[in-house]
This record gives sequence, C-alpha cells and structure tokens, in this order.
Amino acid sequence: MTTRLTVAQALVRFLTAQYTERDGVRQRLIGATWGIFGHGNVAGLGQALVEYADDMPYLQGRNEQAMVHAAVGYARQSNRLSTHAVTTSIGPGATNLVTGAALATINHLPVLLLPGDIFATRPADPVLQQLEVPYAGDVSVNDSLRPVSRYFDRVTRPEALMPAALQAMRVLTDPVETGAVTLALPQDVQAEAYDWPEDFFAERTWVVRRPGADPTELAEAVTTIRAARRPLLIAGGGVHHSRAEGALAEFAEATGIPVASTQAGKGSLPYDHPQDVGGIGHTGTATADELARTADLVIGVGTRYTDFTTASGTLFAGPDVRFLNLNIAAYDGHKLAGSPLIADARSGLEELTEALQLHDHRVPEAYVTEYTEGKERWEQRVEAAYEAAEPDVRPTQPQVLGALDALVDETDVIINAAGSMPGDLHKLWRARSFDQYHLEYGYSCMGYEIPAAIGVKLAAPDRPVWALVGDGTYLMMPTEIVTAVQEGIAIKVLLVQNHGYASIGGLSEETGAERFGTAYRYRAGDGTFSGAPLPVDLAANAESLGMRVLRARTVADLRSALAEARASDTPTCVYVETETADTVSGAPEAQAWWDVPVAETATRPSAVKARELYERHVSTRRRHL
Repeated sequence: MTTRLTVAQALVRFLTAQYTERDGVRQRLIGATWGIFGHGNVAGLGQALVEYADDMPYLQGRNEQAMVHAAVGYARQSNRLSTHAVTTSIGPGATNLVTGAALATINHLPVLLLPGDIFATRPADPVLQQLEVPYAGDVSVNDSLRPVSRYFDRVTRPEALMPAALQAMRVLTDPVETGAVTLALPQDVQAEAYDWPEDFFAERTWVVRRPGADPTELAEAVTTIRAARRPLLIAGGGVHHSRAEGALAEFAEATGIPVASTQAGKGSLPYDHPQDVGGIGHTGTATADELARTADLVIGVGTRYTDFTTASGTLFAGPDVRFLNLNIAAYDGHKLAGSPLIADARSGLEELTEALQLHDHRVPEAYVTEYTEGKERWEQRVEAAYEAAEPDVRPTQPQVLGALDALVDETDVIINAAGSMPGDLHKLWRARSFDQYHLEYGYSCMGYEIPAAIGVKLAAPDRPVWALVGDGTYLMMPTEIVTAVQEGIAIKVLLVQNHGYASIGGLSEETGAERFGTAYRYRAGDGTFSGAPLPVDLAANAESLGMRVLRARTVADLRSALAEARASDTPTCVYVETETADTVSGAPEAQAWWDVPVAETATRPSAVKARELYERHVSTRRRHL
C-alpha cells in the first residue's frame, strides 16, 4: 500500500513518527521545526509544514544560525533525547547554518538541518544564489556543511529520501555519533510527488543505548583506582548526557574521591556536595587545580580533555600520573594515553562503585581533610568576590553574578557561552542542580545565549531561564528577542554592559597586543580606540525589539531588578553597566595557564615581556604517553 505525497510532505510526516526511548521513557524525537523561508524551501517544506501543521509545530526564526542555537538548547535540556529540525532556503540561509552546526557537532548535541538546495534537474543553470564550481557540477554551498555534520546527504531523487532519513535518525539518536545531521533538499525534489510505502511512516522508536563496561577493562580500572593514593575525578559533559549525576554522587561518597568539573560537566555534583571541588583547568578553582597538579590518577568521566581542562598540557604535573578514561566514545577513552573504560557514564560508574565496594576501598582520610579544607578556603574567595560592601555603587561583574546567585534556587537555569563570564562562572557559580549550569564552551560561540534560552524554555516551560550576555555577545545576535516576544516565551536576559570585549581585552594585554581593537570606544587622535565609550544604548535596543527592560545602576537596583525579572511572566531584560572592558573584573585570577602563542619577535616592550613569560610556561608542558 502506498500514499502519494511530495518529498517534503513525506519527510515531515516521517519526522512526526520518530521517537526515542531510554530507561523506559519514550518521547518524540523531533519536537518542532524552525524555519525561515525563501525560494529554496517555501514551496516544498513550507507547504508541507502547512499541510501537517497539526502534527509538526512550527517556530519562526529571525536568523538561521540562531535557529540552530535554539534547537541545540532544546536538545541539551531534553537530555539529547529530543531535538528540533531547522529549515532554510538555499544560499545565505543555508550557509548561515554552518556555525550552529559546528557548535552542535563539537558539543555532541543532536540537531536536524534541512537546507534547500539548487535544482537537481538543472532546468536553468545557474539559478539564483547558486555557487558555480567550474570543476564540479554537483557542488553547492551546502557542501560547506559536510565537515561540521556527523551525517550529510543530498537527496537528489524522491526514493533516496527513505535510506537518507533513516540514517539521519540513526545518527541523531546514537550517543557516540550524535551532532548536526544535514539533509540537503534540492528545491525541485522537495515539490516532486512519489508513491511512498506506508511502512515508511510507521512509528519508530530509537533506543538510546547504555552499554556497560568490558569485564577486562573494568577489572583493570578497579586495580588502577585501588593503587592510587591521590586520585581526582574530572566530570565532563558526558555525565549530564547520560544522566549519571546520581551514580557519580554514589561513587564519590563511597570512595571519597574528589570531583572536579569541566565547563560542560559543572553541576554533576551540587556545589555543596562534600566531594565537589569546583571547576578544573584554566578557569578552574585553586582547590581543583592544585589537586590536579599532585594527582597520581586522573579519572576522566565523559570528558574530551580540551586545552582549557588540561591547561594546555601543563596541569597534570605528577611525575607518575596516570589516566583512566570512562567514556562512551573510544576516541575520547584513549586520550592522554589513558586506560580506556568504554561504557555509558552511568553504567560504568555503577559498575565501578559496586566493584570497589567489594574491596571496601576509600582514599586516605588525610587526603579528604586536605581537599575539604581547600574547598572551604575557595568558598571564602567566592564570598569575597560576590560581596558588595556599598549597595549604591556600580557593581563589578562578579557582584552581578553574586546578586543573581543570592536570588536563584535549584529550578533556575543560567545560560552563557562566551566572553569573560564563562571564566567567572566556572570559578564562582554555585550550581544547585544538575541542569542549572548551561555553558556552551565547546565552541564558545558568541550569540548563542539568547536563542539557546528560548530552546531551553521550550523544553522546560515551568522553570526560570536566564541568558547571561555581555555587550559584545548581545550585538552579535539579539534577533531572537523578537521570537521570544512573538511566542510569549518568558526568558530573562541579564545584559552586562562593559563597553567592549572584556575577555579578549585581558588576553590581548597578557600576550603583548595591548588591548588593540577590543574596546567599544571612539577612535582617538593617535589612531587607537581609546576615546570615550560609544553612546550605544543596548537597553533601548532590547526594548525596541519588544522586550520589557529593567535598568539597574547600582547594586541595590540590580537586586531589585533581578527579583522583578524572575517573577515576570513575559520576556524581560535586566540591563546593568559594570566596569569598562579595560579594568579588572574582580574575580580571582586564572589558576592555570592557557596556551595562546605570543609573537616570537617584536620591538614593543609589552610583546617582548609577554614572550618571555610564554616561554617559561611552555617549558612546563608535557606529553602524556
């Protein structure tokens, strides 16, 4: 039995029948479709979304990259078990997807991309927005999505949709392979009719696996842990993706092993858990980083070991340090020449805990005392950074975070991605629940926060959702404020104005580039951007896009505005001006190095001095083989 539909209609109908299941919980895989229409998709997918409007919710975006960010935010809040699709026209609409696709793939978060493509039948060549490639007639701008997609296919015949769509679902639901999936859809093929077998539209449930550990690897891991005197566990994003937070807590409590966290893994234990020692690496806490320097065993759980985590290869300084890597992906399990334990994070931790309890294994009490006291000392530094002695003065950025910290509870979600805030948050933020801390730091993409907040709010409509943005990030992508207003999605935007790129300004100074081109100021007589701050009113801009705006000039104003925003049931922005971008934020300095190469030869004293410091740091790097 067959049904005659267009390719676009068949794809939308197919997507409405796809489900995931993990631990007995079943849910829709594609919860909605975002779209901006043009000649490459309006008559195909646009018409199909009208045809199936009762079955496939549609969300109207303002920027293609932002639509992907919103879908990614939804997917992360949904534990990667549900996501959104994103459709665009050909040309710039399609290429605008590339940044969002890279972000999704790097962070192992599923999103389905459906860009229009040039005619498969080539009735006219070239068509509007077509990239002509003299050496290859089958290349379009959509090929730029290949390296940032975990799966890519161009559907040039109607019947080719069936295997392509099934492969797309396989990758989206694979906990190892998942990321951006792209099905490029030529605009003529979208509108072409075909007789589809009814079985193509049958409901399918894609089971998300929880593989256990290989017995040999498990036994070796237990032996390795039992031999360690100063073990440190690093929790990465895989702990959250697996929903392994409870298993991690049981493991840490049973063994006494301290737990540090990457940006993606923060919140794996609540901040006040006895074994939680805070962030690790360049933006980590002094407690966690000192434990890392003296560890004889590093247990990585669901982490990719990025350069921020390893302090560019300088952090794990113990002469005999070893690595044990529990990861569902073998690629990550073998990093740093570690002993692999290839398994789902929750399954692996449960198996480790059970095996270690048979030996009544626990770290020495002197070690517990050491990291407990270090944790208490760091908490005092957090209090000092958060404290505002004068309520009638302009706050520092940490004091802004402190005001928010004093207000929220475990239901709030905070979202951030780029600038100076990720460093402050990783060091200072007190994560109260496993999904409160939503930092996109795999790609650290400016402009992610506001659209991602919309996606998170769609996945968790009853929770307060905060997008924390600086002025640089805000100017990159404020457009989805309009979407939030249109749909009545009550996100809260905390907009911090410091007149420039604070993070890069500080890095520029450290590397001898003298903060060149990092401040939002008028050009001075000497040609530098060192004049007065630009008269940019970002609060007025947000207001003009339909958002309610509360301006806070002092610490006292800020506390009041944040409370009002949290209680609001409409999209609300709290705007506060802090220190300028060329002053110190007030947060503790970096506790570990990060490798940004400095000019090997220069005449300016700042660069010469920076190079000397750089060479001292580089000399401490080691390769773990």
